[in-house]
Amino acid sequence: MADAAVANASPLILLSRARHFELLRVAAASVFVPEPVLGEIEAKGRDDITVLAVRQAPWVTVVPASPVSTEIAEWELGGGESSVLQWAREHAGSLALLDDLEGRRCAESLGIPVLGTVGLVLLARRRGIVPLARPVLEQLIAVGMYLSERTLTAALRRVGE
Repeated sequence: MADAAVANASPLILLSRARHFELLRVAAASVFVPEPVLGEIEAKGRDDITVLAVRQAPWVTVVPASPVSTEIAEWELGGGESSVLQWAREHAGSLALLDDLEGRRCAESLGIPVLGTVGLVLLARRRGIVPLARPVLEQLIAVGMYLSERTLTAALRRVGE
């Protein structure tokens, strides 16, 4: 388990809509959300399920964004992804939770550990927090996560389903 995790919008949105927000804690006991990420989800309204989940979970802390380093800025990512990666880079031992492919590639290039929404579900399955990954992944797909049948099958094989 990482010391801390810092989350981008997509894992927050998908997990809250699928009613599995607590799976964010599989990666780390404390989850941080940079202000630019909160701003992205607040665009849906202050009563949005994700905004409420972030504000109500005692283990989630909203943090100010640091200036983004040149190495991250060169990737031309969105403000949320950039702030997540910057925070993770500044806090050694932290895990970046994001689904964006370019953001994940940037994290890898900088040596920042990264995990996506599917990875969180698979980790929860391995640790026995969810009995099966398939129903959770199907709920995530139902609320808007794109996952090809091929990727779904490959992910489920990784946990013996």
